[in-house]
Amino acid sequence: MGFKCGIVGLPNVGKSTLFNALTQTVAAQAANYPFCTIEPNVGNVAVPDPRLDALASTANSASIIPTQLTFVDIAGLVRGASKGEGLGNQFLANIREVDAICHVLRCFEDDDITHVDGKVDPIADADTVETELMLADLESLEKRYTRLEKQAKTGDKDAKIMVAIMDKVLTVLRDGQPARVADIDKEEQKLFEGLQLLSSKPVLYVCNVEEDAAATGNEFSEAVTAMAKEKGAISVVISAAIEAEVAGLPADEQPMFLEELGLSETGLARIIRAGYDLLGLITYFTCGPKETRAWTVTEGTKAPQAAGVIHTDFEKGFIRAETTAYDDYVGLGGETAAKDAGKVRLEGKEYIVSDGDVMLFRFNT
Repeated sequence: MGFKCGIVGLPNVGKSTLFNALTQTVAAQAANYPFCTIEPNVGNVAVPDPRLDALASTANSASIIPTQLTFVDIAGLVRGASKGEGLGNQFLANIREVDAICHVLRCFEDDDITHVDGKVDPIADADTVETELMLADLESLEKRYTRLEKQAKTGDKDAKIMVAIMDKVLTVLRDGQPARVADIDKEEQKLFEGLQLLSSKPVLYVCNVEEDAAATGNEFSEAVTAMAKEKGAISVVISAAIEAEVAGLPADEQPMFLEELGLSETGLARIIRAGYDLLGLITYFTCGPKETRAWTVTEGTKAPQAAGVIHTDFEKGFIRAETTAYDDYVGLGGETAAKDAGKVRLEGKEYIVSDGDVMLFRFNT
């Protein structure tokens, strides 16, 4: 699995420009007016990972298949979206379907690009979007609460548990805080996730700065970084304009272009890395003469479930996983040499997969 990240923000902050650049498409129309993105555009992006090339070279693989990341470009939100203003209902429904929110904030001045509120203030913009998400959650929970409370009073155990969870969430929402800060116990987590609350989604703030500030940031992005730190969130500085230029260049010219701008990597790479950290994702690999392939799982995934990402039969009939650390596989020259050096481990059903593991699954059919 990869993960699905919804690109959100107020109109005219650079969402569609960023989406086009990241997915190297022109599927989303970038225009200087609100709601130019009417339907959510979806783009799959290959996750860059230099380890793939090294593994493929070592294994003499015929092809390389990276893991995929899905971006969803969602229509711009305006104040009042929780009450259906603008394209509010559509915006909120689309957010429910993503794993994380990639919140693009305008951190640049440009008289030619209209700001929906008439001034550049990324902190206020972030508050506007988060407030609408919290208001929508509050309305949703309050509608469901009365019915569940009645069921709980009749002795329904499941209803009692849900009411207790909802009480925790309603308390923080009414205090002006997002659902994700609620004190949810581990055993309550799945039920909490089942509520599909908009403000429970992890957030990555993307500061869209002018080209000259892409490497260093500016006063707007610094304010966002401080806000994100205070909220326990993550922020990334990018220039959507530069990303658009990079996307239009041949792959062999991109590094030199970035270097001239004082950048060591693309904004895409930074966003993906931050997104992986946000969702606790790791990558393992399968290698052979046919292909070298990357697979994404969450931290803490056990070997059978990791095998199930490839095919459900692998998980059902799991016997063991022949596992080699990436450094050992590449450093020693492949599977055979790693075996000879005693670096290939036979791992069972309780093994927790580590980032960079090279795995060969044995299973009953």
